[in-house]
Amino acid sequence: MIKRVGLIVILIALIAVLSWFFTGDEAKQDDTDQNESPDQPLNEDDGKDNAETLINEIFSLAKEGQVAQAPFIAGESNIEELTDEWGTSENKKEEEKATYESFPDHEATIGYQDDLIVDLRSYRPVLSNIHMNDIKQIKGQPDDINYYKDDDHDQIILTYTINAEYQLEWILSNDEENPVVDYVSVYAFWTEQNKTKRMASTILDEMNLDEKIGQMMIAGIPGTDLDNRSKSLIHDDKIGGFIFYDNNLDTVEQSQALINDLKAENKGNILPLFLSTDEEGGEVSRLPGDLKVLPNNDEIGINDASFSYDVGSLLGKELHAFGMNLNYAPVLDVNSNSKNTVIGNRSFGNDPERVGELGTQMMKGMQAENILPVVKHFPGHGDTAVDSHFELPTVNKSLDELMDLELIPFKEAIDKGADVVMVAHILLPELKTEYPSSMSKEVVTDLLREKLNFKGVIMTDDMTMQAITNNYEIGEAALESVKAGNDIVLIAHDYNKAVAAINAIKSAVDAGEISEKRIDESVKRIIQLKLKYELDDDQVEAADLDELNEEIENTLSKDK
Repeated sequence: MIKRVGLIVILIALIAVLSWFFTGDEAKQDDTDQNESPDQPLNEDDGKDNAETLINEIFSLAKEGQVAQAPFIAGESNIEELTDEWGTSENKKEEEKATYESFPDHEATIGYQDDLIVDLRSYRPVLSNIHMNDIKQIKGQPDDINYYKDDDHDQIILTYTINAEYQLEWILSNDEENPVVDYVSVYAFWTEQNKTKRMASTILDEMNLDEKIGQMMIAGIPGTDLDNRSKSLIHDDKIGGFIFYDNNLDTVEQSQALINDLKAENKGNILPLFLSTDEEGGEVSRLPGDLKVLPNNDEIGINDASFSYDVGSLLGKELHAFGMNLNYAPVLDVNSNSKNTVIGNRSFGNDPERVGELGTQMMKGMQAENILPVVKHFPGHGDTAVDSHFELPTVNKSLDELMDLELIPFKEAIDKGADVVMVAHILLPELKTEYPSSMSKEVVTDLLREKLNFKGVIMTDDMTMQAITNNYEIGEAALESVKAGNDIVLIAHDYNKAVAAINAIKSAVDAGEISEKRIDESVKRIIQLKLKYELDDDQVEAADLDELNEEIENTLSKDK
């Protein structure tokens, strides 16, 4: 009996040991799996090994005026948005920088001046995994170090200037040799850019739906003078702007009279007009008169970048002299297909790095003259053998292939401050999209807005080109382009088509197919752009073509 009891005891002990062994291994495996998964969110137990990931995340968000877990942007979001999202706080405090409200459930405090949010503070517990030395080792020395002490606090504050808009502060407990982070603060500087954003919010709040949708349209006019239908687009549809072609611009005097008439007609509207044309230089030139001809881009491509800047500056001065404010240039297409009939000498060449450099310099030359450049034709029209004015081209390239060639110039321009990108009408089946690029969410939002991180205004190429009209009804095409993420729809010809596009978008909003909030996102970008370039409806004075020609001649002679 004793032997049997002893055997049972031994068996129980053995089972317990085996159970502990396998359970321990499973727990270890769980820990290993958790540590090896880089996509898991950081938590309290991640420790110092994840400090670098967390620090980089905070700096990255700060570039956009944001902190984790808060759906607001410093210098852009307002109190109404805060109240809609989080309600109001019982804990309110007046400080020198702003009025602050605490939201413990969101581990955040929000600071605002008047109705504009200017400071976002995050108190996530995971921040205590970061020490002062971690920040300095990973991001270098701060721009400033301050100390704060009162009855309740003893803190070190590390300040990093992120960019012209935002600064990031790390507030640490000053109670040990290598203190840990209490919270982070992303603060919006009171720059002109932030003032513009604030003004844009105010203007947007004053606009009705008709005014908003009208701003998302640029239309053409049929002739050389202001006709009743164009007046209707201004007064009834609150159109955002007009595009001019050769048939609209006959002489210098007539062109300036037309533009002045449009400006005068628009005086009562809430925003000034975009007045635009394709003035690329070389063969693609719309301006009338005896202006000396500038070189095609392929000729500029054999020169240094400063010459491209000078040509961009001349283009800007020409448009300014005629009272225009927006130019559909520069062309950033890489001329990689010898069968291409639509790009050719409009391209700076077949080297994408060179195209990016020269195109960006031309863009900057126009910006220096306060003319709004539109870089085109995203994601690249250079490898097509079909002209989208007449047919819908197809480019059978993967995203990786596009990134290695066509997208290089656009990324360069975006990184250097592009304000507007025009999207072409191209089918890209390898991107798994059923629509042409101008109507494709995969191209406009997923690729341009998100992957390339473009924050400016996105617009379509002319939706009356046969690449679109041969395949889609104009109202459907306009609506799909807005759903895809475009801010402006270009309807370059036909009053009826412009009205049909406006009505289709309005009906979709009324039916709940697309939200007014989505419309507001685009219109706010458009308003900011018009404010940034200080567009107005003031009358333009007579152009001095002799002075312009002299400057063109001097610039071209320097190149010889």
